[in-house]
Amino acid sequence: MEKQNNLIVTEDVKKNYKDNGVEVQAVRGVDLTIAPGEFTALVGPSGSGKTTLLNIISGLDSPTGGKVWLSGRLLSDMKGKELSDFRRDHIGFIFQAYNLIPVLTVEENVEYIMLIQGVPKRERHERVMKILGDVGLKDFIRRRPTQLSGGQQQRVAIARAMVSEPDLILADEPTANLDSQTGAELLGMMRELNQKTGMTFLFSTHDTMIMERARRVITLKDGIVDSDEKRGS
Repeated sequence: MEKQNNLIVTEDVKKNYKDNGVEVQAVRGVDLTIAPGEFTALVGPSGSGKTTLLNIISGLDSPTGGKVWLSGRLLSDMKGKELSDFRRDHIGFIFQAYNLIPVLTVEENVEYIMLIQGVPKRERHERVMKILGDVGLKDFIRRRPTQLSGGQQQRVAIARAMVSEPDLILADEPTANLDSQTGAELLGMMRELNQKTGMTFLFSTHDTMIMERARRVITLKDGIVDSDEKRGS
């Protein structure tokens, strides 16, 4: 597999863990390549291994066996601060529960990663205003998360994930807490941002709306790839 031309490469990835003393094979030898700019859904029933695989791809969890390359780097070569800094600079996360910092304003939540990265204040503000314009929240910069609807909070989370221009956006059930109309609007917005920026999106989801809008659907079953379907745009 070509490690340099693909954003993500997994090679025979396995993950075992113990549940009440019983060994469970959550992921059982997954080979994947995901190219830059893809808009891909990782789907499957509960227990299929999709969240475990997402955590391994992000470096939040280590495989029991096999290897993962992200942006040309072998994740197992990095430990501690080097790995956390690499993850901060190369991956944006969108969670089901939004995970916004309640005491910070919308602007402060979105700029937080760039603050840690040491991006100058003026550039931070310009980039925050641009991305909030893209997600339709330019007039909400002073509000705190509790003053926003669920859909607005998820828009802030999407803006926060994308503002530092990472290589990859990982989204774990991003529409699960939203009504269908809001979820559809956000998915349309993410598709548009994907096409506009070329940023890669990888979803872990049960949501049929995401599956319908994805340009590639990878189905996991019992920890292995059951099908891999590429679709037209």
